[in-house]
Amino acid sequence: MTQATVNTAPSKMRRLDPEDAQLALQRLQSILKRQEVVNLLSDDDQQNEPSEELTQLTHRHHEEEIRAIINNLHPADIAFILESLPEPERQLVWDQVSDEYDADVLLEIEDWVRESLIKSMDTEELIAAASNMDADEIADLAPDLPPDVIAEVQKGLTDAERAQLIAAMGYPEDSVGAIMDFEMVRVREDVSLEVVLRYLRRLQELPDHTDQVFVVDRGDRLQGTLSLTTLLVSDPDSLVSSVMNTDYFYLHPLDPDTDAANAFERYDLVSAPVVDDYGRLIGRVPIDEVIDVLQEDSQEQELSRAGLQEEDIFAPVFSALRNRAPWLLINLCTAATASFVASRFEDTVSHIVILAFLMSIVAGIGGNSGNQTMTMIIRAMAMGRITGANIWPLVKRELLVTFLVGACGSLVTAGFAWFISRSIPIALVMMAAMIGNMLVGAALGVLIPTLRSRFGKDPAVGSSVLLTFGTDSLGFFIFLGLATIFLL
Repeated sequence: MTQATVNTAPSKMRRLDPEDAQLALQRLQSILKRQEVVNLLSDDDQQNEPSEELTQLTHRHHEEEIRAIINNLHPADIAFILESLPEPERQLVWDQVSDEYDADVLLEIEDWVRESLIKSMDTEELIAAASNMDADEIADLAPDLPPDVIAEVQKGLTDAERAQLIAAMGYPEDSVGAIMDFEMVRVREDVSLEVVLRYLRRLQELPDHTDQVFVVDRGDRLQGTLSLTTLLVSDPDSLVSSVMNTDYFYLHPLDPDTDAANAFERYDLVSAPVVDDYGRLIGRVPIDEVIDVLQEDSQEQELSRAGLQEEDIFAPVFSALRNRAPWLLINLCTAATASFVASRFEDTVSHIVILAFLMSIVAGIGGNSGNQTMTMIIRAMAMGRITGANIWPLVKRELLVTFLVGACGSLVTAGFAWFISRSIPIALVMMAAMIGNMLVGAALGVLIPTLRSRFGKDPAVGSSVLLTFGTDSLGFFIFLGLATIFLL
């Protein structure tokens, strides 16, 4: 990292706009492209000393341009730009980021980019960056930091901060304890609101997303919550105990972070206290952490349905191959199975050639129907709305809805089949096969994620691949089987 020079010092006033990051990315790509051209010309003229000096001067000018752009952005925008660049260019830009932004950028950036950035930093830079972080933030980065950096950073922590760091690192990755914040405001119930207000005024600033003050006893056991709104509008002479809310929502550190996200969505929370087994207040979960959880879960779900894991979009080819090949090979096997099923009806297709053009419609409609059902089921499972008691009624409902939709849609399909074949029997077979495969798709859309969840697997991983296998194979079998029985 380089220290920002006086004329490129980071501005303290920023216009926060995602479009600014897009424009900055385009400007940086233009500068990096010019840099690449200069490097090519320099390689062709290595013996010319004046040319070498001019190249170095041009490089310094490009670095100043990069600093002027990158250090005037919000850390989240800097992280976005770094994620959008190939690794060599990413490193060139990262080297020009001001030291004061290192910690914030490392916390904002995706895991798959953070690892490469940390590898490029020396021990002193990592220690300086980590020293500006809170205990919970250090815990987030700890898996990627070298042990000697962690050991050195711990020396600068107070006993309380060191205990918080150890506690945060002890919770599972997808738990409330892993995302909770240790910064919060606590007060006693036997003091007046005027005392609380004076206490808050003495603080340099409130923790981010503070919407309530937590009321605890001498043993740090949570007694209630006091919203800032109540604090401001109530009589200053009132005691905290008379206005605090004793009907509050709290979380346990071992609760899944998805449960916390669901609770925030359901109850419109801004923050929530985290309480241990003894009722002691040990932290809080702010809304920004919950938003990160929701975003990560959404991204993971989209990738996992296609059998993918999160990866650097500019990762080396062999790394991408390891990520994508397994489910593609499974998909190849499933497609081969579907083709094998169709090949068993070679005589039927050879006698009625029009069937070869129609059977893809049956498979495609069944897959789309199943995808609709499966998307709803996976989301309901993520929200905790599916239990063993309601799964079978849900299957029956989806089958009924699919049958009614299929009955209406099959009339259109039958009309199309009659139009191109001029055969009512073919139209009727097409109609029956479409309804049958849509029912298959709906049933698989419920059963695939449910069974994967029952066996402790992610219900979204590879679900679309398995669904396509079922609807293609059974769709061909149903359509060609009915054609064999009723048309030959």
